[in-house]
Amino acid sequence: MKKIKIGALLITMVFTLGLLSGCAAKNKKTSQVKIAYFANITHSQALLQRDDGSLQKALGTNTKIKWEKFSAGSTEVESLLAGEVDIGYIGPGPAINAYTKSNGDIRVIAGAADAGAILVSRKNVNIKSVKDLKNRRVAIPQYGNTQDLSLRILLSENGLKDKAKGGNVEIVEAENSDIKTLLAKGSIDAALVPEPWGTRLVQEVGAKVVLNYKDIWRNGEYPTAIVVARKQFIKEHPDIVQKFVENLIKETDKTNGNESKAEDAINRQLKEVTGKGLSKKILNSSFKRIKVTNDPEKEAIIEMADWSYKVGFIKSKANLKDMFDLSFLNKEIKK
Repeated sequence: MKKIKIGALLITMVFTLGLLSGCAAKNKKTSQVKIAYFANITHSQALLQRDDGSLQKALGTNTKIKWEKFSAGSTEVESLLAGEVDIGYIGPGPAINAYTKSNGDIRVIAGAADAGAILVSRKNVNIKSVKDLKNRRVAIPQYGNTQDLSLRILLSENGLKDKAKGGNVEIVEAENSDIKTLLAKGSIDAALVPEPWGTRLVQEVGAKVVLNYKDIWRNGEYPTAIVVARKQFIKEHPDIVQKFVENLIKETDKTNGNESKAEDAINRQLKEVTGKGLSKKILNSSFKRIKVTNDPEKEAIIEMADWSYKVGFIKSKANLKDMFDLSFLNKEIKK
C-alpha cells in the first residue's frame, strides 16, 4: 500500500514539475522588436548595430530584432502609427508629424545625428547665397522632411517663399539619386540634401557648396536623425528600450572614438543593404559634416515644431510637452 502511495506521489511531483517547467518556458517565450532605419550614414548607429550584432547580444536570445529599412520619413511614420514598427531612427520633421498625428503616441528617446546636410547649386549658375535662389528651382528629397523644413526656414529668413504658396522659389521633390540627375541635366538650380548626397553632388557632378552644414541652421546644432519609440511599446517593454539605449550610446562612442573603423563597418552595411558602398573619399568628406550624438537637441526640435506650423506641415501649433521620454538616456548617462 505504501509503495502505491509513494508511486502516486512521484507521479504527482513529476506532473507538477512539468507544469512549472512549461510555465517557465512560456514566461521566457521569444519576443520581437521591430526597428526602423534608413540606409544612410546619418543613421550610423543602426548600421553599426546591424554590422557587429551588438544590439542582438545586448537583448539576448529571447528577443529577436526585425530590421525594417525605409527610404522616406512619411512611410516610416505610417508604420509607426500602425504598430508595425516599435523603435525608429527618423528625421525630426517626420517625428513631429507622427507625434501630432497620433495625439502623443510617439516618444523621442534619444538623438542619433546632428547637421549632415548642405545647400548646393549646379556649377554653371550664379548662386552665392540663399537670396540668389529667387526665381530658381530647388530640390529636396521629400516634402515635409527635415531638409524641406530647413530650406523653408532659410527662405523665410531671407524674405523668400515657396512658389506654391505665392512666393518665387519653386521647391521640387525628388529622390536623392534623381536630384543628382536633375542637377547634372540643369533641370534644377540647387538642392538641399543630406550626406552622403551633398558630397556626391559636389564630387560627381561638380555642384558648388552654397551653405555648408554649419550655415544651414543653428550653427549645425540641430538634429537630422533622432530615435523614437511607440508609447505602448515603452510601457510594455521598458527593459528592451533600456538595453537599446545603452547599446546606442556604446555605438555612438565607438563611432566617435574610431571614425575610420566605423566608416568601414557602415560601408559594409550600405553595400549589403543597397548593393553598393561608398568611396573612402566620399565617406570621409560626409562624416566631416555630421555629428554623431545621443543628444536629441530638444530645444531645436521644439523650434522645428513652431516652424512646421508656420509653413503648414502641421495644422495646429504643437504642444510637445510629452514628446520626449529621455529617462532611459539619462539613466545611462548617470552610470
